[in-house]
Amino acid sequence: MYTIEKINETTFQQFMEILSGIFEHSPWIAEQAEGLKPFHSIYHLHQEMVNIVKNSSLEQKLALIKAHPNLGERVAMTADSNQEQKGAGLQSLTPAEYNQLITMNQRYMDKFGFPFILAVRGKNKQQIYQSIEERLHHSKEVEFEIALTEIYKIALLRLEEKMTDHTVM
Repeated sequence: MYTIEKINETTFQQFMEILSGIFEHSPWIAEQAEGLKPFHSIYHLHQEMVNIVKNSSLEQKLALIKAHPNLGERVAMTADSNQEQKGAGLQSLTPAEYNQLITMNQRYMDKFGFPFILAVRGKNKQQIYQSIEERLHHSKEVEFEIALTEIYKIALLRLEEKMTDHTVM
């Protein structure tokens, strides 16, 4: 666990070791954030990282979205993703549940061209299935923004796990 003071004192290499995985397979966000030290709180750090994404190109945003695994898919993924999906019960689906989720993911992917993203912590399988079904009715533009918003939520949860200091300044 780290404090914001400790993060502010890190070298570039240390900062990257601690924070490069906050945004799934996208260390470029942490690389840019490192140059913005010092941070007043983890929420300030998070907002700066979000701003980096918001100010990035459409291609970079799409690459960030595509860096995320499909929910429930049995592929190699980051330890954070594994833990988050396991907590939602997605790593212990029955064969029928797994097939249902894969089918839903494929429908989503076919419509939008990127994986369904949801901050799954605290959610169960049924809530996840319901979210996919509801979001399949959105436009690509709306869903693109929702995916980014979910990524920001995931990043904040990951930051909070690494940090001991959750005060807002």
